[in-house]
Amino acid sequence: MRAFIASSIGVTCAAVLVLPLAVPAGAAPDTSTVPAESVEPVDVPGSTQSLPMRTLPAPPDRSTGEPTRAAAPEQGLPEREVHPFSMVGVVWDDADTELHGTVQVRTRATGTGKWSDWQDLETHNAEHSADPGTAERESGAVRGSTAPLWVGDSDAVAVRVRPEAPDPQDRTGSVVPLPGGLRLELVDPGEDPQQSPATGDGTEPDTQAEPDTGTAGAAGTQDDAAADGRTAPLSPSVLPALNKAQSEAQGEAQAGLAPGTRPYIGPRPSIVTRKGWGADEKLRESKFVYTSTVKAAFIHHSATGNNYTCAQAPSVLRGIYRYHVKSSGWRDLGYNFAVDKCGNIYEGRAGGVTRAVLGAHTLGFNTNSMGIAVLGTFTKSNPPAAAVNAVAKLTAWKLGLFGADPRGKATLVSGGGNKYKKGKKVKLNVISGHRDGFATECPGERLYKKLGSARTSSAKLQGR
Repeated sequence: MRAFIASSIGVTCAAVLVLPLAVPAGAAPDTSTVPAESVEPVDVPGSTQSLPMRTLPAPPDRSTGEPTRAAAPEQGLPEREVHPFSMVGVVWDDADTELHGTVQVRTRATGTGKWSDWQDLETHNAEHSADPGTAERESGAVRGSTAPLWVGDSDAVAVRVRPEAPDPQDRTGSVVPLPGGLRLELVDPGEDPQQSPATGDGTEPDTQAEPDTGTAGAAGTQDDAAADGRTAPLSPSVLPALNKAQSEAQGEAQAGLAPGTRPYIGPRPSIVTRKGWGADEKLRESKFVYTSTVKAAFIHHSATGNNYTCAQAPSVLRGIYRYHVKSSGWRDLGYNFAVDKCGNIYEGRAGGVTRAVLGAHTLGFNTNSMGIAVLGTFTKSNPPAAAVNAVAKLTAWKLGLFGADPRGKATLVSGGGNKYKKGKKVKLNVISGHRDGFATECPGERLYKKLGSARTSSAKLQGR
């Protein structure tokens, strides 16, 4: 997710008592008590602690033992006890400001008391957001943010943010300060929901009474929560898989195809709904926003790390959802779908799994596309075969609903980014990596190399 150029918060108690742990000799003890910024109702699952950072003492020079003259002061927090959390990230005030530097955290595991090593957070995350000029982007609530990192059950933390060192050969170069308003976000995703059995007929609730007439700039919206078929109180926790014939019949009816027309729609895979992974629908905005169609799928990695089990994947997803909404200021989870390391598929942004829901996943190309996040980090680690196969299954079905060939090309209009200027028509693979639309490392080199096989498999599943 690393980009090459720039492109909540609350807990269930009234205050967060932060208890500092032992500090190095000679360092001033941290005795501050950090209040929560807001208080959420007690029935809201999960919580977010938001802790403002402060300037840290300059680290000593290894050769002299004297403090070094840093280009800009470091910020962070020393080791401290906090309320339990499982995911961590860093945010700052201005979403248009890039963090030039490194962000590292250490966390203490609940129960064992063992501290982790320093772990890096992906600092370049701006390319995962709503397009410039959209209502979501211009809401005034959006913040700059790192990618969140899954750390598991933890009860203490330390963070340090180091500015990028200036080029010693460039005597005229100015010092780039860290962004203003740096805050450490500690996310507790809450408990898993009680699962209810999926419906047995393999059909989704017929609640989409109005046709989708929304367009990119003025996307259609609906206030009725039942319209998405998965966030209503009686919706199933899992949409069961359909065979190809069932999927094509359902797709024909939804697309209004003439009788006898052959649709190329892959079998619908089993999909864990928002209810199934425990999305708190009170967090997101109540309305849904749609675009005209789905021409392409952008594949991402979440960069949340690979240290999770498949049983923890719903918790990871709830953590990302809460971080996107409460910490980053987005209207909902940015991705349209997510896939875990075992190949389980999850509904993402609300609005209906069969519909063209406008996401916030590929800056500049959210219109007429969908975003699929594979949970994990695949810069140096290979993605599991089950996850790649799930991407193929999901795209064969969802792209098929809109008549898209996974092996083909699609022309999209850039909404503005660091690779294509606003308004430029760009021909991209129907199944593209995030880096194809934005200069970024996402979806990681190892996952990106698997997209060719995903295209081939997806097309075969469509019957092409």
